Amino acid sequence: MARNPGRPLSPHLTIWKWGPHMLVSILHRATGVALATGGAMLFTWWLSAIASGPDAYASFSRYVIDAEGSGGLAMFTTLLAKVAAVGLTWAFFQHMATGIRHLVLDLGAGYELKTNRTFARLTMVASTLLTLILWIWAWRN
Repeated sequence: MARNPGRPLSPHLTIWKWGPHMLVSILHRATGVALATGGAMLFTWWLSAIASGPDAYASFSRYVIDAEGSGGLAMFTTLLAKVAAVGLTWAFFQHMATGIRHLVLDLGAGYELKTNRTFARLTMVASTLLTLILWIWAWRN
């Protein structure tokens, strides 16, 4: 297909100056994928462990929840499970905060560049703070 030489080319990504609003947009998509994939895998494992009986659920519980008294692989996978849980929690809060930001934008507010950048930064700060607050509370109780 021949290109009309009078028509301008679309600018490439290298031309644009990256800002927090662009990062938050990409993070919204990435956290949605992470929540769908990671959450579905963990939920499926949990459901199959419940359906398979008490021994399978005890194994699930040992690998995901606690490894006290267990050694080697159980302790390593428990650490990985906790890191994944914190990551999925952050992804949830980031996705939620960005969703609220998009709701405000859909209402027609927040399109001014300074306001947009401020709201984008606030989503990242809010998701990190909410994750810290939740996990500090969970580990203390």
